[in-house]
Amino acid sequence: MKIPDNLKKVRDVTFTKQDLVDFEEDIAQRYEDGHIPCPVHLSNGNEDQLINIFQYVHPNDWVFCTWRNHLEALLHGVTKNEVLRQILSGQSLAVHSKNPNLYSSAIVGGIIPIALGIAKAFKMKKSERKAWVFMGDMAFEAGIFYENYKYAKNFNLPIQFVVEDNNKSTYTPTDETWGYKKRDIPNDVIYYQYESKWPHYGTGAWVAF
Repeated sequence: MKIPDNLKKVRDVTFTKQDLVDFEEDIAQRYEDGHIPCPVHLSNGNEDQLINIFQYVHPNDWVFCTWRNHLEALLHGVTKNEVLRQILSGQSLAVHSKNPNLYSSAIVGGIIPIALGIAKAFKMKKSERKAWVFMGDMAFEAGIFYENYKYAKNFNLPIQFVVEDNNKSTYTPTDETWGYKKRDIPNDVIYYQYESKWPHYGTGAWVAF
């Protein structure tokens, strides 16, 4: 994983890797005990990368992420109790906050154009803030990313794309599904690969279709 040269560290991250692991393990247990009335999408194996990235995310920046959003929410400053409350109320796929600004969606690629609009508003207002987009490798392969990435580049918008590649396009391997040969990663996109012990959602085994 390479951090673009134009990014500067703006805060210290107080969460440790073990803190994040313990949080997801707690959610997994609550899910298995039947206390969560919806699917949950758990993170594992990318704690170090996220801790590193969030040193560069300003507390007043906007963060957009996918259905796998628990750790991003915690690291951006949503309190542990609030993240837990939303998950237990059935909002695991759409954890959100107004302070700090965080929005997540279960629609593949759905956050990308929204983040682009926020970034354009920042530029129009001459704000120093930035929009951060955390997406999976499935969204990265979709046309919606490339359309918005090109627009952001052409108009020099304050937006940072982060690709979290676990080689899962829901229940199919991304490489096989999309005919992967060689992934061309723009040098201003933060990209990392990781392996998770969790399936697409829930806590069982991942079955490839």
